[in-house]
Amino acid sequence: QVQLVESGGGLVQAGGSLRLSCAASGLIFGSYAMGWFRQAPGKEREFVAAISTNGALSNYADSVKGRFTVSRDNAKNAVSLQMNSLKPEDTAIYYCAADLARLRWPPGKFGSWGQGTQVTVFS
Repeated sequence: QVQLVESGGGLVQAGGSLRLSCAASGLIFGSYAMGWFRQAPGKEREFVAAISTNGALSNYADSVKGRFTVSRDNAKNAVSLQMNSLKPEDTAIYYCAADLARLRWPPGKFGSWGQGTQVTVFS
C-alpha cells in the first residue's frame, strides 16, 4: 500500500521560506513521477509542481515559477518542495502525490496522495 507523508508546513511571514518534504513508502519510488498540489479554503485543488523519475525534468504552475523548486532523493524515497518569497495567496494545504503510471513524463493522473500539510502565509 502506497503511503505518502508530508511534513514541513507552518506559519510564515510573507517573503519568507518553507521547505516541504514528502516521505514515500509502498512503491518503487524511483519509477514514478511525483507532484505537489495545494488546496486553499473554498477553492479546488490545483497543481503546483511535478518532477520526473530521475529528477532531471520538472514543471511548475505559473503562479509559483521562479519561487518554488521541486527536488527528489530516490535513495531516501523523498520529494521536497522549497518555497521562497512566499505570498499570502500561497496559503493552502499542500499535498504530495505519485503518478498513477510508472516511467512516464509528463505525468498523467496522480493516484496516490498524502494527508497534506498546512502552509499559512501572513502579511
